[in-house]
Amino acid sequence: MAKFYYEDVEVGTEIPTLVKHPTTTQLVKWAGATQDPARIHYDKDYAQRVKLPGQIIHGLLKWQWFIQMLSDWIGDDGNIKKVSCQYRGRDLPGDTIKCKGKVTKKYIKDAHYIECEIWLGNQREERTTSGSAIVTLPSRG
Repeated sequence: MAKFYYEDVEVGTEIPTLVKHPTTTQLVKWAGATQDPARIHYDKDYAQRVKLPGQIIHGLLKWQWFIQMLSDWIGDDGNIKKVSCQYRGRDLPGDTIKCKGKVTKKYIKDAHYIECEIWLGNQREERTTSGSAIVTLPSRG
């Protein structure tokens, strides 16, 4: 991967999209790895009994996809300082999930900071998770 610098980014720059195709198997594995026993994430019948459309993607898994998208974008020399998000909709196994983002601000303080708007949507064009991130990048100077 080519080195990525603060000077390579402008306000409005789009973060490369990360596409995910979650499966029930992935949700079972995530539930086990994170010790999240909530059946709404892996038991479709139970989820429907509690009035959900089916098992739903874990919020923390969606948050982790944001981390992956940002890490892929900034590379090994960048640092993720903050990621926050709000879950506004449900995503289901079988959905095509697109993690997206764009640069909203850049500034120099004690490092070279980039602020971003981030969001996650699905094939139904629903923006189910929105948030923000702050990363730092090295400078050419």
